[in-house]
Amino acid sequence: MISSPPPPEAGLRGAVVGNTTLSSINGDEGKLIYRGLDIHDLARKSTFEEICYLLWFGALPTRAHLDELRAKLAQRRSLPKQLVTLLRDLPPTAAPIDVLRTAVSAMGLFDKHVNDTSRDASLEKAITLTATFPTILAAYHNLSRGEALVEPRRDLDTAANFLYMFFGKDPDRDAARVLDVALILHADHGMNASTFSAIVTAATLSDMYSAITSAVGTLKGPLHGGANEGVIKNLLEIQSPDGVEAWVQDRLSKHEKIMGFGHAVYKAYDPRATELKAIAKDAGQRAGNTKWVDLTERMEQAVWKQKQLYPNVDLYSASVYYTLGFPTEYFTPIFAVSRVAGWCAHVLEQYADNKLIRPRANYVGPRGIEYVPVQARTSDVVLPNAEPAAS
Repeated sequence: MISSPPPPEAGLRGAVVGNTTLSSINGDEGKLIYRGLDIHDLARKSTFEEICYLLWFGALPTRAHLDELRAKLAQRRSLPKQLVTLLRDLPPTAAPIDVLRTAVSAMGLFDKHVNDTSRDASLEKAITLTATFPTILAAYHNLSRGEALVEPRRDLDTAANFLYMFFGKDPDRDAARVLDVALILHADHGMNASTFSAIVTAATLSDMYSAITSAVGTLKGPLHGGANEGVIKNLLEIQSPDGVEAWVQDRLSKHEKIMGFGHAVYKAYDPRATELKAIAKDAGQRAGNTKWVDLTERMEQAVWKQKQLYPNVDLYSASVYYTLGFPTEYFTPIFAVSRVAGWCAHVLEQYADNKLIRPRANYVGPRGIEYVPVQARTSDVVLPNAEPAAS
């Protein structure tokens, strides 16, 4: 008799799928590092371009190497004309995260080295993908509103250029820095759901565009990247700080999940939330409107008082993006603008020491069922919405 493996924890909690040198989370102490560097230091002192280099090459860049990467990212921002046509022809009501997923998949068609998984070729793909994510989103935002395309600029870094393309005006320096910090904080986060999707796809030796398409599709879900959209929807529903406590109590009494709280790994305060809370307050003060961050802080206090749950990265990122002026439906895609750097880094790592990811499932169904010929069957399982058989 074949013995069954021990039942896994739900959602693969605690399972280790491989080694990584990219990032590490200490959930008990609320710590996060990228390549050994503390996330607080990086958020306060670094830039998104430095983080890309750190994740892809293993160390912080020299000035010459940083300038080289910045130039390459700037050169790759423009989209193929056929891809612009595709974006123009998509329904203006399409969800931006779905548009991004479709566009990333289509990008592979324009790369004549699409199936080359060597490190050099994969690095080029990583640079191209990271450079074009902001352009795809800004282009669709403008085209879906019947507005002209705003061409990317080579004299701006990723965050500032994204603001320029999206809103069609020179970006405010402080706003650009706020977005830059948000991109740093979202760039990588261990073996999360979307990263796992990416490496599962890459482990089959499929191409990087397919791997990143898998990741974008996974990020879409409200239990992963889509949570920040849920946060702002809740705040818009509450509107007044005086209504927060009653709203939280009502949701908890119905055993409903409140987006922006709790985490699969952190049992302490999410260090990214610490930094985002600070920049959310700063962004609100500079914009002359602290309503949303004030509401968020009030919600944090109410949830802690009633449930003792810590906030996660999504709670304060929502008010940051909303204060910067981004429509709610772009919150999750902006998450992807950052996380693509980490996804690509994990794919690079997977290709470098590849093994097909093939877990087992714990079968809990019946056994020993005898086959009954169709003419002898008296009942079956009715499919949902099945048409009745013709008499």
